[in-house]
Amino acid sequence: MHAVPAFAPLRVGRSGDRLRRAVRRRRRVVGAGLAVAAAALAAAAGAEASASRAAPPPPPPVDSAAGRAVPVPLVSAPVRIADAATVRLLRVGDRVDVVAAERDGPPRVLAESAKVAEVPPGEKGVGDAGALVVLSVPRDTARALVGTGTVARLAVTRC
Repeated sequence: MHAVPAFAPLRVGRSGDRLRRAVRRRRRVVGAGLAVAAAALAAAAGAEASASRAAPPPPPPVDSAAGRAVPVPLVSAPVRIADAATVRLLRVGDRVDVVAAERDGPPRVLAESAKVAEVPPGEKGVGDAGALVVLSVPRDTARALVGTGTVARLAVTRC
């Protein structure tokens, strides 16, 4: 008869734990890296925003040959409109007025005859958050729309 030699016990399934731990650790490192990058971007954006608030607005560009003001270039401004059903009526190319409804004052017109550049498809699960529409407006109007959109409910009227 042959005797079975002595050997260390086998541990089944332990290598999977090591792999799982390594993946978890890597996720944490990547998450921490992303958090640091986001904080750095937020700090840089905050410094840039405060610097731009202190600077006076640039004068409108003037065509030296003709001696008249050059048309202001348009930018795309994503705006969240309070009534999603109204946004579903809009099509690209429509002209709209954007009105801000604030609790402590009368409604005020923020943009007149703004061109609808895009109507993104509706978002699921947003609820009463309204709907997004992208408008083509001058840069100063875009700033007013975005800034007011954070503190007031915005509505549109078709022109």
